[in-house]
This record gives sequence, C-alpha cells and structure tokens, in this order.
Amino acid sequence: MIADHRPRTRLRALIAVACSAALGAALLAGTVPVASASPSAAAPSGTSPQDRHDQGNKVVGTFTNWSAYHPNRHIKNLHTSGAAGKLTHIRYFHGVVESRGCYPGDPDTDFGKYYSAEDSVDGVADSWQQPGWGSVNQLRKLKRLYPRLKVVWSFTRWSWLEDLGESPDEARRFARSCRALVEDPRWGDVFDGIDIDWEYANRGDESFRTLMSAMRAEFGGDLVTATIPGDAAPGGGIDATDFAEAADDVDWFHVMTYQLYGRHETLGPTAPHAPLRAYPGIPQRYATVDAAVRKLREQDVPARKLLLGISFQGYGWRGVTRSAPGGGAAGPAWGTGNPGVDHYRVLRSLCPAGGRIAGTAYAHCGTDWWSYDTPDTVAEKVTYGKRQGLGGTFLWELASDTPDGELMNAVR
Repeated sequence: MIADHRPRTRLRALIAVACSAALGAALLAGTVPVASASPSAAAPSGTSPQDRHDQGNKVVGTFTNWSAYHPNRHIKNLHTSGAAGKLTHIRYFHGVVESRGCYPGDPDTDFGKYYSAEDSVDGVADSWQQPGWGSVNQLRKLKRLYPRLKVVWSFTRWSWLEDLGESPDEARRFARSCRALVEDPRWGDVFDGIDIDWEYANRGDESFRTLMSAMRAEFGGDLVTATIPGDAAPGGGIDATDFAEAADDVDWFHVMTYQLYGRHETLGPTAPHAPLRAYPGIPQRYATVDAAVRKLREQDVPARKLLLGISFQGYGWRGVTRSAPGGGAAGPAWGTGNPGVDHYRVLRSLCPAGGRIAGTAYAHCGTDWWSYDTPDTVAEKVTYGKRQGLGGTFLWELASDTPDGELMNAVR
C-alpha cells in the first residue's frame, strides 16, 4: 500500500477501532489465540541504552501490516531480498491508539492471517494446531533466522496522543496499556519495545514530554522510540514540540525527512520531495533534509538520537509539460495506490529517473513528473547522515523496494 492510503486494510482498521475496547479486552484476557512464545524463539538480551545510542549505524526499516494485502509483500520478502540481514531494527506499523489505550491496528493481519509454506519465512505452512498465525508470527520466525534483529511496534493516532500527554495520570494509564499489549507473553518475544508515531500530533512540548516519560517508566530498559516530523518551516512540525525536552526518555527519533514537499501542492510547481539542501528556485527553502536536521540540533537533540528518514516511495504530479523542476501541474499523478504516490520498484521501470537535483532524482514521462530516491541518492543521504554524526537511517517503507533490495543495498 502507498503512504496513508489503505483501502482494504484501512477498512479492517476502522472495524477494529469501532470495537477496539472489546477486542483489546479479549486480547489481553487471552481469549484471542495467538502464537505463544517458546524458549527457542526468544531473542538474546539487548544492549544497554547507552550502547544503542553510540552505535551510530542503526538501520530501522518500516514494515506496514497492510503490505500483506497490497502490495502483497510479506515478512518473508525481507529475507529473500536480503534486507533482513542489513537491518538492525524493524518498525512494525501500525497499532492504533483508541479508548485511552494501545490496540492492534489490524488483528486479522497481525495475528490471524494464514501463511502457506510458499509465503512463510521458514517455508513451513501454518497449521490448525498452532495457536496463532499472522505477520507477528512471521516476525518471530524472521528473528529466529536473524537473532540480532530487534522489532518495535509502532502506535499512531495523533489526536488521541495529544490528549493523552496532557495529564500525567492519563499518560501513565496509557503507557501501562501499551506495555500490557506489547509485552504480552504470547508475543512478547517478538517485540523489543515500542514506537510512538507522534508525527504531527503537536499539542505542545509538555504533552510529548509527559507521554514519553510515562513510556520510559513503564518500558524500563526496553526500546522506546518516537517518529517525528521533518517539517522545518517556521511554526511547523518541529517548532511545535521541543523534542530535546523528551530526549532523555527516548532511545532515538525517526525523523520523517521525506515527502517534505508535494503532498499538499497538488498543482505544483514540481520539486523533489526530499532535497538534501536548498537549491536556486526551490519553492519552499525550509523543505529540505538539512533544514530539518539543523533545526532539531538547534533544539539540542543529540545527533546520535536522530535517524535520517529516507522513503522508498516516489511522489508525483500529472499534466506537467516541463521536464526540469518548477513546472505547473494538473494534479497528483496516478499511482498504483494513493494518488501522487508509488513504489520505487514500480517507478524505476515505469518512469526511469532522468535528472537529479539537491540529492533527489526526478523523472518526466509523458505528462507525469515524479520525484524519488535511487540507489545513488540513497547512498548520498546516508553519507550525509554519517557526516552529521546521526544515529543511523530510518526507512519508509520496505515493501516499496525491489525484490532484490536495490535501495536497501544502497543504504548499506
């Protein structure tokens, strides 16, 4: 699936939200069967928080639960493409925030989807005798093959997150709910911590700080991460929250330094979605990777706690007659999912990149104009992150790469 558009799984998620309180109670009570932990599946103990911070080479890849339906990509593909061996962490997206608690985003996909031998990580089909199926069980199998790989479960719903951080008592209750779900013994061996997908839930500094403090108190030495905006415009997403205030409670931040331009500018002018730095004629001079990193560093967020975001998707317009950036458009291009968005593995053949500006590639095919990262521009951005002393790289999303992992290979 592409970006925020999840036709089939989105419907499942909405149904799950509608009955989330009952479902959550059933899950936590153990009446919904899922695969139980076994000693052989347990991951080795993790490093200390300080060790994690100082590694400086984290590669965190996002795997979305709707990928199992569209674009029909599964956890097994992380193994067959070689991506799993290059990742240090997987951010499993997404769980939902509802009724003041954490709940599975799509219980059917997470715990109930049947996997044949062909689609299973280890080549063994699910059986009726086993207590649970789904992507979470496939993650368990992947971790058996890659014991050093860690997984965090990412939870999102911006409006709820804003409210939950306003009261310390409410934040603590919420954190207890999340820990009960993430560390449930039936799948606690799969998850090594939690990610709070804050993004643009920008009620204020205190709300975020209170929420992350509660998360750290509940999760202790397990991983606690946050996904935050890359919007460096004055008064934008980064300005709305002082992330440095919560940095002591967060292992690291996944910075969304992609799709910085183009999401709302449906009529153009065309421009790269994630330029490294400003260039002559750029429509919005703050819509750059470097501006986001600098603003967060100016907030005194430690560089080692910032992971540079790179998208494996492209963003485009239609009705464009000009090949170079800066042309007008009639609207978003027709992607295979969400309008204006498509996978790199599709675009590399459908509309091959013919130009490059400010560290991002672009392509003009007929009257469609696309901006996306290629292996060369991915490598350039990874190099930039290393020179800035950042903690590593954050990838959105793994299912958009080629079957042989072209972009993942460039990250490493």
